[in-house]
Amino acid sequence: MVAVALRNIHGLGAQAIEIVPIRTTGDKVQDRALAEIGGKALWTKELDRALLAGEIDFAVHSMKDVETIRPAEIAIAAMPPRADTRDRLIGADSLAALPPEPRVGTSSPRRAAQVRRARPDANILLFRGNVDTRLRKLAEGEADATLLAAAGLERLGRNEVGTPLNDLLPAPAQGAVGVEARADDADTLGLLAAIDHKPTSLCVRAERALLAALGADCRSPVAALATVEMGQIRLRAEILSEDGSRFEAGEIIFPFHETDAPGALARILLDRADPALRGLFAG
Repeated sequence: MVAVALRNIHGLGAQAIEIVPIRTTGDKVQDRALAEIGGKALWTKELDRALLAGEIDFAVHSMKDVETIRPAEIAIAAMPPRADTRDRLIGADSLAALPPEPRVGTSSPRRAAQVRRARPDANILLFRGNVDTRLRKLAEGEADATLLAAAGLERLGRNEVGTPLNDLLPAPAQGAVGVEARADDADTLGLLAAIDHKPTSLCVRAERALLAALGADCRSPVAALATVEMGQIRLRAEILSEDGSRFEAGEIIFPFHETDAPGALARILLDRADPALRGLFAG
């Protein structure tokens, strides 16, 4: 997708961009939660090494899987237009429609907490793997339902799979793709800047700034969504306990240039939270 966008906007030939597949540790280890084996760095460290070694000129990531704090030598150069930010529920038309004591497969602390908040009787089962693996596990009866990102399903041509959950805030940066390059590679940064979609970039950076201010890691159940509305950014967020029984939600509307606003929202949420909930975050 990124290569096509670059070829189109710069008039490049088919051979101008070589795609280098890199298999990450996150791809290889499928039987444990990410929080147990290194967190989001499992999706980025192999690409970071190749980028800094000059083996590739830029790396393409799902921004949801990119750590909040990045090496100074690496710059987020572009984000193409964001896809659907919602989750889809597969196995039922709604969380309320699930059977009593439903088995819900997910590896996401955020999804697990949101499901438990809506359905305290839910049993959460670890579901890792790509889309096909998770759908196969569901079809084989390992769980009653699972949640997947609508963006990922749509990019695989699975638009008909699942029911969009309009009432659940997504993970920060969900639905966004990011392109990173070496911070000192001005030529590549300039090439990539042409495919940057400013509204997407502004919103995702606001969500990532909120994460940083919260001190959230891959174990911290947090949801956030920024949108451009009436020439400003509206940032909604919630923090939850692992079982969903405690949560705080809020929103802030601010001009594009107010980079401190996400941090202000983070402080509001943490100030409101009880000590047990606040303790899940380092902010």
